[in-house]
Amino acid sequence: MSPCELLIIDPQNDFLDIEGAALPVPGANADMTRLAAWLQQHRAAVQAVTVTLDSHPSVGIERTSFWLQADGRAAAPFSVVTAAAVRAGQWRPRDATRTAEVLAYLDALEAPGQRQLVVWPVHCVLGTWGHNIQTELARSIADWEMQSGQLCDKVLKGLNPMTEQYSAFRAEVPRADDPRTALNRPLLARLAAGTAPLLVAGEALSHCVAASVQDMLAQLPPARLRQTVLLTDCMSPVAGFEAAGQAFLAQARAAGVRTASLAELPGLL
Repeated sequence: MSPCELLIIDPQNDFLDIEGAALPVPGANADMTRLAAWLQQHRAAVQAVTVTLDSHPSVGIERTSFWLQADGRAAAPFSVVTAAAVRAGQWRPRDATRTAEVLAYLDALEAPGQRQLVVWPVHCVLGTWGHNIQTELARSIADWEMQSGQLCDKVLKGLNPMTEQYSAFRAEVPRADDPRTALNRPLLARLAAGTAPLLVAGEALSHCVAASVQDMLAQLPPARLRQTVLLTDCMSPVAGFEAAGQAFLAQARAAGVRTASLAELPGLL
């Protein structure tokens, strides 16, 4: 196996299709099991490992715990909340003092004309089981650290409760009062500086993987993008978003990023 680097996006329990997961992605546990076995087999070839971790408080602007409907009922998962609907009284934040801040956020989010706020189940809360890395993958990463003498770089994302963050590199609407929400230029620079092929895996293909790689398309040099490989059997879409996942893969290929299964890697690298 040729030398390579590994970027794993949000390989966390709450995204796995296993009992107890808050936001299960069909196929995600098998994805991470495959990746864990591959890493065990090819530890010596992997020069660096970066893992991003969706990291939230229990109440945040994109969660069911934040919103109430007009009649006082809690928001259902996957509801769409717009600025117009809040102004019309169809939705309100549980904490009414946040209303002006919420409207400013929704206006900024919707301004490009392509984005709306989706309400997700409460997931990946810091300190909970759901935040943890999938068990087999966590073990493989620990074994890689022991053998290589290096440390996996674990990057927390989504810490601010008043802005969404799908991408590993920036919030949907960065906040001037929180540098954690701004574009993570040090991480991008480190990924750009690598010389070995960069393998990308994680969950979910249709959302956090897509958003992260789209930022990479905008920020990394073309030569580094041509060294980037999306591991198609180590990422799966959220149910109902399969078409979005395939559209993202087509976009990445058009930009020069390669896609391959783990079995196809030896002939590609």
